[in-house]
Amino acid sequence: MAGKELFKSENHKVFLFEELTPASAVQANQFLILHGDEAVLLDPGGHKVQSKLFADISVLIPPKNIRYVFLSHQDPDIVASINYWLMTTDATALISKLWIRFLPHFGLDSKLEGRVIPIDDGGTRITLGGDCELLIIPAHFLHSPGNFQIYDPVSKILFSGDLGASLGQDYVFVEDFDSHIKYMEGFHKRYMASGKVMKLWANMVRNLDIETIAPQHGAIFRGKEMVSRFIDWVENLECGVDLLSEKDYTLP
Repeated sequence: MAGKELFKSENHKVFLFEELTPASAVQANQFLILHGDEAVLLDPGGHKVQSKLFADISVLIPPKNIRYVFLSHQDPDIVASINYWLMTTDATALISKLWIRFLPHFGLDSKLEGRVIPIDDGGTRITLGGDCELLIIPAHFLHSPGNFQIYDPVSKILFSGDLGASLGQDYVFVEDFDSHIKYMEGFHKRYMASGKVMKLWANMVRNLDIETIAPQHGAIFRGKEMVSRFIDWVENLECGVDLLSEKDYTLP
């Protein structure tokens, strides 16, 4: 299977790859945005995924058409295969300026380092296929100190990285938000930094016209009502340092 089609118009397509991760590893989604004859690959994953993902993408487009590889943050389930993708395509990689010097520890060849572009904290915009402008927006401390998300204004999909992640559910799209919370809550309370940044994020993304929120792990929130439910839930969640007390800092 060459990926699930999340969006399609005359000149624009979005694909999800969600079944490539080995069973012993945390499940991870990969996404491909294709506009005209150019594509951006989002959070391509680790070594166990790279060859299968390359084969699946090759069914859809020539891999040489991948113009960008977007890395939302530094975790291995996102960046471990970056050397492979820069070796097999002519793409430019994008990652927070905080993590540029960490990529060589994942095996990035020194000859390829010039094709990795640092993203400043305020985010940026990139153009795909000549006339499609994607927004790279800040999501710092959700959960990484240098963390970004991509908003695609054509499909109206926000690719939210670890924010919205769910673990253990057996469906691709969330149908019942209340019953889905149990698959998200533990992860968000432990991995997201604080309720303060959750509120800041919610306030920012309400300025976007979002039809779908697509996390890097687990199920996807589809439709404005489900998107609104998720943003409201995030805005009011205590997490991270909010939940710490002296008992969490005692000598073993």
